[in-house]
Amino acid sequence: MNSKVVLFGILLLAAQFSGAGAAQEGQHGRDKPAAQNPELEAIRRASAAFVDAFNRGDAKGVAALWTEDGEYIDEAGQIFKGRTPIEEEYARFFAEHPGAKIQIAVESLRLLSPNAAIEEGQAAVDAESAGAAGLSQYTAVHIKLDGKWLMAVVRDAGTGSGAAVRSAADLDWLIGTWVAEEHGVKTESVCRWVADEHFIERKYTTTQVDGTKTTGVQLIGWNPQGGHVQSWDFSPDGGHAVGVWVPVEGGWQARVQGTTGDGLSTTAVNRLMRLDDNAYVWQSVQRCLGESVLPDTGEVVIKRHPAQ
Repeated sequence: MNSKVVLFGILLLAAQFSGAGAAQEGQHGRDKPAAQNPELEAIRRASAAFVDAFNRGDAKGVAALWTEDGEYIDEAGQIFKGRTPIEEEYARFFAEHPGAKIQIAVESLRLLSPNAAIEEGQAAVDAESAGAAGLSQYTAVHIKLDGKWLMAVVRDAGTGSGAAVRSAADLDWLIGTWVAEEHGVKTESVCRWVADEHFIERKYTTTQVDGTKTTGVQLIGWNPQGGHVQSWDFSPDGGHAVGVWVPVEGGWQARVQGTTGDGLSTTAVNRLMRLDDNAYVWQSVQRCLGESVLPDTGEVVIKRHPAQ
C-alpha cells in the first residue's frame, strides 16, 4: 500500500450550477429528504467510520471494519488476508506517512442480495511525505454478518498520480458565458481567468420564476499542497464550501463540503461531464443538508451563450 492506498467510503464535490447551495434544500426550495434504503445507509455509515479511522491514523479501527478473514488487494496484487495483516499494513503506512488523509468518491453502491453489496469509486490519499495526492480506482464487497455490514474484499486498481492529476488549466474551455434553465429558473455564469491565470473565477446569477435574482461566486484553481484542483464557493445566503476535484473519463467529479448561511453543514458530489466546446452536463448527487439526505438533482445541460 503506497500513497494510492486502500479505498472505500463516501465523498462529495464542488458546485458548478449554484455554488455552495448545491447541497442545500435545492435551488427552488422544493427538495425534500429522500427515502433511503436502510441497508445502503448502514454501509454509508460504515464508510464514514472508515474515513474517520483512516484520517486519525487508527490502524486497528480501520482493520475492525473488515470481516475476520477479509482481504485487501493492492494495485501490485499483494494480498493482505485477515484483520491482523490488514492492521499491520495500515500501521506501517501510517508510520511512514503521518498525517495522511483520504478522500473518497463513490461512483456506485448497490445491493447484490439482502446480505451482500458492491461499491465502486475513486479515492485520493494526500500524504505530505509522498508528494501529490495519489488516485485509485477501487471495488469493495460488503457482507452483512450478525446485523453489521463489514468489508469482505477491497481491491485497489491505482490510476497513479502524474498524468491522471490535471491542473485548472484543463478547465480553460470553461472561459466564457454559460446559460441554463430548469423549471423556469435561469442561471447565467461568467467564467474568466484571474490572478495571472492561476484561478478561474465563476460569477453566477440565478433568476427565479418571479424575477428575483441572486448572485454568487466560485474560484477554481490548483492546490499545490494537496496536489489537486480545488474550488472555493460563496453562495448568496452567506454560505461557503470547498470542493476537491478529481478528473474522470469525460469530465470532472468534485466532492463539496460546506455550510449554509445559517450554519447547517452541506455535502454533495457534483459531476461535470463535457459534451463539446459549447455544452456540458451538470448533476449533484449524494447530497446532505445537516442530518437530512436530499434527492439527487436531475442532469442539467449548460450551454455556452450563443453570442460567443
